[in-house]
Amino acid sequence: MLLIGLYLLASLAAIILYRLDKLAAQQGRRRIPESTLHLVAVMGGWPGALLARRWFRHKTRKQPFGMILWSCAVLNVCLVAWLVTSDAASGLRQLANLG
Repeated sequence: MLLIGLYLLASLAAIILYRLDKLAAQQGRRRIPESTLHLVAVMGGWPGALLARRWFRHKTRKQPFGMILWSCAVLNVCLVAWLVTSDAASGLRQLANLG
């Protein structure tokens, strides 16, 4: 349940950032850096980022952006899958005990 909550929160953050960036683009104001948008996506906000990209028709022509966004999604899914395995969990516990 915690993981679902984190994904929902990160996705909401991504949707808000995409909307703010779209409005800034339309009004000629300072934009949100793409690296920030990608960071939110890789931290679990990729479902919201994909939805926002479609809903707001934002950055749909910029193909390198789309490829990087999908790469962030794959990286996040792989990282979460690794973290939920027992090997990863025990490894993290060992690291925590060293510090």
